[in-house]
Amino acid sequence: MKKLILASAVSAIFATPATALAQARAGSVPTLDKVLEASGLAVSGYIDAAYTRANRNLEGGTAGGVSTRVFDSQNDSFALHQLGLSMAKQPKEGFGGLVNLTVGKDAQVIHSFPDGSTSMFDLTQAYGQYATGAFTVIAGKFTTLHGTEVIASPGNANISRSILFGAVPFTHTGVRGTWALSEQVSLIAGVNNGWDQVTDQNRGKTLELGVSLNPIKPLTIAVSGYSGKERAAPATPGNDGTRSSLNAVAAYSITDALSVGGELLYVSQENVAGNKVKYNGAAGYVSYMFASRWRGAGRVELFDDKDGIHFGTAPTPGGTKYTEVTVTGSYFPADNMELRAEGRVDRANNPVFVGFDGTSTSKNLMTVGVQGIYKF
Repeated sequence: MKKLILASAVSAIFATPATALAQARAGSVPTLDKVLEASGLAVSGYIDAAYTRANRNLEGGTAGGVSTRVFDSQNDSFALHQLGLSMAKQPKEGFGGLVNLTVGKDAQVIHSFPDGSTSMFDLTQAYGQYATGAFTVIAGKFTTLHGTEVIASPGNANISRSILFGAVPFTHTGVRGTWALSEQVSLIAGVNNGWDQVTDQNRGKTLELGVSLNPIKPLTIAVSGYSGKERAAPATPGNDGTRSSLNAVAAYSITDALSVGGELLYVSQENVAGNKVKYNGAAGYVSYMFASRWRGAGRVELFDDKDGIHFGTAPTPGGTKYTEVTVTGSYFPADNMELRAEGRVDRANNPVFVGFDGTSTSKNLMTVGVQGIYKF
């Protein structure tokens, strides 16, 4: 008897909405996107899967070689790089917030201190927001001001990330305020725990300053800087030194189809074995839509690891200098789908790339890759 009553109740639960939907007039039941739109909550996501093949051993970390790659460090492998999901409610006035999750192989790279795990799940951003007039303040964890390229794959034109992308922080935890002086000028200032740190490794905080300029419609310029005490090498408690960075990014749309961009980066760190060390770099970008569904993109990059601090190489006279050239072709079979193919060549003035035998080294690294991105 109890089973009969339970079965009847379950049937009623499932039957009730079905009956209601069947009796409702067409168009009277709101769809999920309409419900979210009415609530002011924006939900979006994407899936990034790719295949990469390299002519050097990118996975041989114990062999002491260098990989100039950030996410695509696979010798010959398919990978689910990212499943990204963002949920946000960011009104122009009042309180709001954003949550951004990254799941997949790339999540293992972007974890913030103290998370040193190999988890394929990362809470990339999570912050509250308050906006009033021209002023907006956010507090929590958010992405950096530095750089042309971003963590989320659909925001880039190439499969691989630049050397410069891996030479700046991914995220910060703290407070950031933005003041839009006009449609052409915005000022940014904040205080945070430092580079990629949810909890700080020392008592010193890092100051961030930035300015965003749009002097004419096709041109955007962003300049940002960070300065604060960071743990130096060897990374032991109390061994802190000032880390400063300056980054400038510009993008110009020559036509609706053709755009170019450039980036400059300078980073210095004090108290590394008692010395001040530094590295710097520059990158140039071009993107051209050949047709409504075909795009070509290119990147050229120079990076000077003067003291070997970024890649951990032994100091050499003049340091190790890197050049990188990437060419990427994209096809858009649908508005929410993109297929990419890429070839990339990295070259160093010292033999820092390790072969598959674990002993031989080379000054050259070449990779090819294909990628599919689906947005929802």
